[in-house]
Amino acid sequence: MSERVFVTGMGAITPVGNSVGEMWKNLREGRTGIGPITRFEADEYATKIAAEVKNFNASDYMEKRDARKMDAFSQFSVAAAAQAIEDAGLRQGEFDPYRVGIMMGVGIGGFETLESSYFALIEKGPGRVPPMTIPKLITNIGPANIAIAHGIRGPVLSMATACASGTDAITQALMWLRAGMLDVVIAGGVEACVTRMGIAGFNVIQALSTAYNDAPERASRPFDADRDGFVMGEGCGLMVLERESFMTKRGGVPKVEVAGSAMTCDANHLTQPHPEGVGAIAAMRAALADAGMQPEDIDYINAHGTGTPINDPTEVKAVKGAFGGHAYKVPVSSTKSMTGHLVGAAGGVEAVITAMSIIDGYVPPTIHLDTPDPECDLDHVPNVGRPAQVRAAMSNSLGFGGHNGILILKKPA
Repeated sequence: MSERVFVTGMGAITPVGNSVGEMWKNLREGRTGIGPITRFEADEYATKIAAEVKNFNASDYMEKRDARKMDAFSQFSVAAAAQAIEDAGLRQGEFDPYRVGIMMGVGIGGFETLESSYFALIEKGPGRVPPMTIPKLITNIGPANIAIAHGIRGPVLSMATACASGTDAITQALMWLRAGMLDVVIAGGVEACVTRMGIAGFNVIQALSTAYNDAPERASRPFDADRDGFVMGEGCGLMVLERESFMTKRGGVPKVEVAGSAMTCDANHLTQPHPEGVGAIAAMRAALADAGMQPEDIDYINAHGTGTPINDPTEVKAVKGAFGGHAYKVPVSSTKSMTGHLVGAAGGVEAVITAMSIIDGYVPPTIHLDTPDPECDLDHVPNVGRPAQVRAAMSNSLGFGGHNGILILKKPA
């Protein structure tokens, strides 16, 4: 029988706070991190708003000379990992570095570096492309920078399954730990694509909100009849996962247990979910089976809930398909209403949020849910969060390409 796996540390860099505590406080209070784009001049873009990370100082976590060698997604990775490792009380010399791994979900990677280097190529010629271009933009360099900072010598990988990347990375970490391959894995997701190409690329496929440029704080509206697309976000959410025997031996303190997970693919469309939600239904059922749970055991669902016209009702249909009558009894909220959609980081950040709902006994709201879509008729916790006994919770991530990642966390026992 495989060992149980626990979360002992967490870290977060997000549009609503640059620590787990700050993020959770703002989510409880229903505060949004969405505002006008400041990274570039957005006058010519259909979307002029985003959920940017604010007041982040990379030099709080690394030397300035090292920060200059990193794209923003790597800086976020190193910062969130430092928080999570400190939170777990995991210190060098107390673990075998070859028995510790890193699994990071990264949907796109160093987009900002790619853009700036491309303009250098076009405007100045091939000899003027910055020498750090490739080492800054490749998706594995985020986890590699964490490994260098903390002397981690086990498997250090990145995973790309679009918006499911962070959740799927935690699932892969769970597999490693259950198999006894490693003692500790740092896992989650990261993204930093609030860039010209990022906004323009999602605009041309009509995925982003364009109707709320003059009221950005109201733009992300999951499950609301007036939603018109998601709001691009950025950040990083990471967890330290440990095998029970190792955690107990070193005196680690569990925050939540990683009870179950699952991954499926719709095999249906490049950007749209299966209209009947069959892949998501299968993933939710498989995660429940993996956790040895029934739908009635789940007290909260952190929905993927992007705020796009197609995805929200499809996810609601999938929850009903997987949970039956219990779908109407369990709170199903979307914290993307406050954080925006963090793409590859979404699953990692939302796993941390789901863990906090268990730890704090509180269900965060879906803000701006003023006129519920009749097709989205579950308990979406409109506008105000609520205290609740959350013994076990599910986090859903659904990505382009039809990727479905589901994670179940529960109180340690």
